[in-house]
Amino acid sequence: MRCRISRVTGLASLLAVVLAGTVGFPVAGIAAEAATRAGPVPWAEQAITAHVDSSLYTGTLDADALKRLRDEGERLFTAKFTPTDGLGRPMATGAITPVKAKRPPQSLFSRTAGMDSNGCSSCHAEPAPGGAGNFAVNVFVSEGFTNADFDSLDPQFSNERNTNHIFGAGLVELLAREMTADLHRLRAETVREARATGKPVEVELVTKGVDFGTLTIQPDGMVDLSGLDGVDTDLVIRPFSQKGVMTSLRQFTINAMNDHHGMEAVERYGARWTGETDFDEDGVSDELIPGDISALVAWQAGLKPPVQKVPDDPRWKQAAAHGDAVFDTLGCNSCHIRALPLNSLKFADPGPFDAAGTLRTGEVPGAVYDLALLDWAATLPRNGDGAVMVPLFGDLKRHRIADARIAALGNELLAQRFVDRDVFQTTELWGIGSTAPYGHRGDLPTLDAVIRAHGGDATPVTRRYEALAETDRSALIAFLKTLVIEP
Repeated sequence: MRCRISRVTGLASLLAVVLAGTVGFPVAGIAAEAATRAGPVPWAEQAITAHVDSSLYTGTLDADALKRLRDEGERLFTAKFTPTDGLGRPMATGAITPVKAKRPPQSLFSRTAGMDSNGCSSCHAEPAPGGAGNFAVNVFVSEGFTNADFDSLDPQFSNERNTNHIFGAGLVELLAREMTADLHRLRAETVREARATGKPVEVELVTKGVDFGTLTIQPDGMVDLSGLDGVDTDLVIRPFSQKGVMTSLRQFTINAMNDHHGMEAVERYGARWTGETDFDEDGVSDELIPGDISALVAWQAGLKPPVQKVPDDPRWKQAAAHGDAVFDTLGCNSCHIRALPLNSLKFADPGPFDAAGTLRTGEVPGAVYDLALLDWAATLPRNGDGAVMVPLFGDLKRHRIADARIAALGNELLAQRFVDRDVFQTTELWGIGSTAPYGHRGDLPTLDAVIRAHGGDATPVTRRYEALAETDRSALIAFLKTLVIEP
């Protein structure tokens, strides 16, 4: 399947491309199209030589088909995109919805407003592709979506964020889907009860042992949302991003591809929603088709989850065993829950809970990736009911994590998607031994520092940690350092 490259025709179109080239967007359309008619030469400066045909990957995939699709996804995740592929977005912003830029940027790359990279693995790199990023590759998140670039790095204009790892991300999304379905079921049952009894009914929103507060529903269907805790009013668990505002790997991928690389997915930026095939006006049409996004999702969803690695050093082994107990004694496990039960390893893509602009179940012939086909799945523990116990050390819930006395983790002045500035989703601790530095900005170099930085709801645990004997604090660090990513 050939890349679809826009043909530049007409004087006005040619002039537009030439002008774009003067600000860092080389003229690639005509030459690239001519080259692809005969297939790209081996030395061609492009990453996408063929798009992924999603029609080849529908229904429940067998092991061979899943491997082929994930190989395609890895190829795209580790690719270094070029303007021939569609790198750059001269007349589009980094907004998560299609927004035209007021003016093109002064250069192709911009650390503050994007594009800030030509490949996913440039930032998701440590200790392997799909991993975390060091402070040097922090990104900038801003609500200034109408601007092509920012005039300041002051935190009142943009939030600086460190790169999270995505190992085990498929399990995390599956947990979020099951928890969302539970919450929706509880709400529906309560609506029926209130109507049947003619009285207000309050329901406790507890799923997989995580308490998301309460709903009170009146007989006429009116809902009191004031008792919700750590979840959006639509009761959808959004497990991705540090604020917990991204529903799925598919949404996350489409957002990141546009924001960081200027590679735009047809399902959001194409003709269906914008009436254009080249929304960012870089001379390349249909830069990422649905099959490309599906391949990226399949690869990320199948990344091996982090593990607990027992150290060979007898001193470390003994200290980690003690720290394991300290973790629970302090109450760290009240939010960093060791494991959550997952009933099914079958990952449907597209998923069921995304908003418009991200494909959803039923909109296209989808696929099911049975993660049980992957080698690492056999190592996951199960509970007495046969559910997989996902050892994420998290709760997929938002908490207030800063206050006036301990403000280090509340260093952002911009709210994101209506989530308060000092509220963040619990960071999953699996893999934390492989992903220093720490904190939302990646500016805390040690585990001791990030533990001491916990304020807000976590203040009592922080105070207990500070009161521990040094040997106990050291033992807790020894335990956390055993939670690693094994590529």
